[in-house]
Amino acid sequence: MEYRRLGRSGVRVSEVVLGSWLTFGSSVEEDGTRACVKAALDAGIQSFDTADVYAGGKAEEVLGSALAGLPRKDLVLASKVFWPMGSGPNDRGLSRKHVTESCDASLRRLRVDYLDVYQCHRFDADVPLEETVRAMEDLVRAGKVLYWGTSVWTGAQVTEGLRLARAANGYGPVVNQPEYSLLERAIEAEVLPACRREGVGQWVFSPLAQGVLTGKYSGGRRGPGTRAADERRGRFLEPWMTKETLARVDKFVSLAREAGLEPARLALAWCLAQDGVDAVVVGATRPEQVVANAAASGTPVGPDLARALDRLFPP
Repeated sequence: MEYRRLGRSGVRVSEVVLGSWLTFGSSVEEDGTRACVKAALDAGIQSFDTADVYAGGKAEEVLGSALAGLPRKDLVLASKVFWPMGSGPNDRGLSRKHVTESCDASLRRLRVDYLDVYQCHRFDADVPLEETVRAMEDLVRAGKVLYWGTSVWTGAQVTEGLRLARAANGYGPVVNQPEYSLLERAIEAEVLPACRREGVGQWVFSPLAQGVLTGKYSGGRRGPGTRAADERRGRFLEPWMTKETLARVDKFVSLAREAGLEPARLALAWCLAQDGVDAVVVGATRPEQVVANAAASGTPVGPDLARALDRLFPP
């Protein structure tokens, strides 16, 4: 496993981060979570990403249980805040009240005293950005959060958040978490250039396009136990389950195997080769998937292969 600095910060994260969206606490029970976490640690993955809303807090609980007893200094642990965690009017968003209370709740569920990274899960247009920025900076000053960041913010939003933080003599966001893959390259137009300019790194989610880029859905197959076969979890990959997209993925699978690589490994390695991307966040339901995904770290993507991928999946 190789490690990179996260944005302009000094902290180093594993190039492959184990995430927990749609897996831990929901489709993966506690024993399965422990097995995936052990496989990650054995592979050199020391960075873990979760959020309060994942499985209604259960993802944080089972991840905290799986990590309990390990040296805290050896882990980079991240969570997020924004989505509703209750029915009350202040149980959502990025107000100072919700951010502060949600951070405390996440710390309890994860069984830790601080988060390495705390991210605003979405932009909140209903709360003054200055209030959100000051709330995050206060968590840093209180020692509950070491670094803070954003998720699915535009480049302009990240830039303005950083400006407000600097005006308040604060640190500002060091990382953004967008969706990014060979099939979803929208951040290349505005988000990546703005964040590179400001020193804000990216650790990207859905780098395998919900598993589509592994080739397992070739021809529209929805085998038992796959995400596509699950009506609730599979709704996020529906935009890619078209005949045209799956035909392109079939060509990608052939291209990967001609290069001597598994499709998932090439898809992750391509993300890691893009300027400004510090890490890929991957989910897993089995330890074998963790091991396979970890192998993407340090995998080179030569210029000829990169050009072929650009032709197949134009920016």
